[in-house]
Amino acid sequence: MKIVLSTFGSLGDLHPKIAIGLELQKRGHLITFAAMEFYREKIESAGFTFAPMRPHFDMEDRGLAVELMDMKKGPETMMKKILFPNLRGMYDDLMTAVEGQDLLVTGEIIYAAKSVVEKTGIKWISTSLAPISFFSASDPSIYPTAEFLDHLRFMPAFFHRAVFSLARMTINGWLDPYRQFRRDLGLDEDHDPIFFGKNSDLLHLALFSKVLARPQPDWHRLTLQTGFCFYDRSDDAANMPNELKDFLGAGDAPIIFTLGSAAVMDARDFFEESAKAAQMLGRRAVLLYGEYNDPPKGLGENIAGFPYAPFSLVFPRAAAIVHQGGVGTTAQVLRAGVPHLIMPYGHDQPDNAARCRRAGVAEVIGRDDYTAGRAAGILKTLLSAPGYRTKAGEAKRIIDAEGGTKIACDAIEDILKK
Repeated sequence: MKIVLSTFGSLGDLHPKIAIGLELQKRGHLITFAAMEFYREKIESAGFTFAPMRPHFDMEDRGLAVELMDMKKGPETMMKKILFPNLRGMYDDLMTAVEGQDLLVTGEIIYAAKSVVEKTGIKWISTSLAPISFFSASDPSIYPTAEFLDHLRFMPAFFHRAVFSLARMTINGWLDPYRQFRRDLGLDEDHDPIFFGKNSDLLHLALFSKVLARPQPDWHRLTLQTGFCFYDRSDDAANMPNELKDFLGAGDAPIIFTLGSAAVMDARDFFEESAKAAQMLGRRAVLLYGEYNDPPKGLGENIAGFPYAPFSLVFPRAAAIVHQGGVGTTAQVLRAGVPHLIMPYGHDQPDNAARCRRAGVAEVIGRDDYTAGRAAGILKTLLSAPGYRTKAGEAKRIIDAEGGTKIACDAIEDILKK
């Protein structure tokens, strides 16, 4: 069968779809990826057909990355500056991509998907990568600019539904371009692509582990939770720097510091303060500082720095990991079974961080509070209190048993048979 996988965002958004695409390809299906031009080489090198889908922008644009990762304004910037001005382009590109295809599988914020489905009648499966996407009142999340809600989780469901209603009223004006887009297509403009109208009527896949959240009564009724879908590139071992292999084998397990693939564009002093924190603790450390940043200060015999290393290969060899809380990075840390310290920026990161803390596998520090002294103090507790590593091991066993990619692909094939 011919399947289009459509995604938009960082590598944390792309990699789970690649995992699914590779498994479906092994099962004999023909896979096309609809994504922004920046990912063409990566997608084609994995053996997929590439279909460009707007909006296109340069993921190496540091100024834009800072805007999009901003704790308070990031989501608004994403919608107003990137997504809504490009709705018609996204729609046109998706219409081209799905021509002659049997199934469309979309990631988050593919706001043109519902319109494409209504116009073409193509079978559609929607997906979510993190619990925050469900806007659950029975298992409330933490939302950008509303971190205080973490202290109000105990409130009854009607309180959290009221919060969602207020949020919908607040962003109602943002949707004017979307309503106009629907009117131009001759479709009903009374459609909510953010809160209640974004999921498929055939199947919605929750592509995250029960470690982060378990199914709730107010989730979309056609949701199947699969577990994480991990993409481990076949050439990852070759991409592991030899110097890093030598470093990892030359002493005690290090603390690994990383900011994933997006937040790393706005690292500020994170890596310098991290190097100082490791020195204060007398611990070895690895700083994964990003391919577009200069090596940070503080590197030395016991503190190594590299632009890149395969998370699936280095994380299991860490004593602890410090990261930004993106769901892709978080999934890899949880699978590694080690304690972590999370310094969230925005979007889903504060909620992922809070969920890991409640699971007993991590602690959280604010972006503006991250100093060498504070980080060292928290890391000392993470490394010395055995409960964190015990809980991390329990989380790893759950994730290893879930088999997210297989479960997701089995469900996709079931829809194809109908």
